[in-house]
Amino acid sequence: LYRQCWEVRKKTLREDHPDMLTSINNIAYALSNRGNYAQAEAMYQQCWEVSKKTLGEHHPVTLGSIIGIANALDCQGKYAQA
Repeated sequence: LYRQCWEVRKKTLREDHPDMLTSINNIAYALSNRGNYAQAEAMYQQCWEVSKKTLGEHHPVTLGSIIGIANALDCQGKYAQA
């Protein structure tokens, strides 16, 4: 369902729209919960790159992406990077 929402939003919203970024974070969260940590890391990274430019470093979506990246790295055993 997260992907369906993202696909609909992609048709009407810009990549840097907060709702788009939330959709990307939601997909990354679901991937992480299913043990797909590398894919989750990539999605969180994508969201972080866009959100820090458009929403700022202190926005909740940006911070959530950083936390997600750290968690995905940690789950992959990449402790130094996390």
